[in-house]
Amino acid sequence: MFGTSPGRITFESHLEKLKEPVRPIMVDLRKFVISLGSNVIEEVRPHRIVYSKTLNFRTFLDIEPTTGGDSLVLSIRYGRGTPPVSLMVMTIEDAEHTKKRIAEAYQKIQ
Repeated sequence: MFGTSPGRITFESHLEKLKEPVRPIMVDLRKFVISLGSNVIEEVRPHRIVYSKTLNFRTFLDIEPTTGGDSLVLSIRYGRGTPPVSLMVMTIEDAEHTKKRIAEAYQKIQ
């Protein structure tokens, strides 16, 4: 029907599918990414969450919860001409190691 939109997907809907300890890791990564700058945009999609810089959607991070809910696949982009780096996050230590790369991608993306 014209003028109606399907139910909006929320960040929380992704959290519900995750197991411990990945659920709090996802929340922590979200807080970290949003803290990088006031121009960070979060777009929740059916199978992943995309973070970009400004309204021109320069994506620097893509987080996809795995089907089993026991890990996250991060795709970090440093620029258009550079292939993304994919990392698997299963522990708090994994997440902490990715934060430097995420911050670097945020700074480099144009």
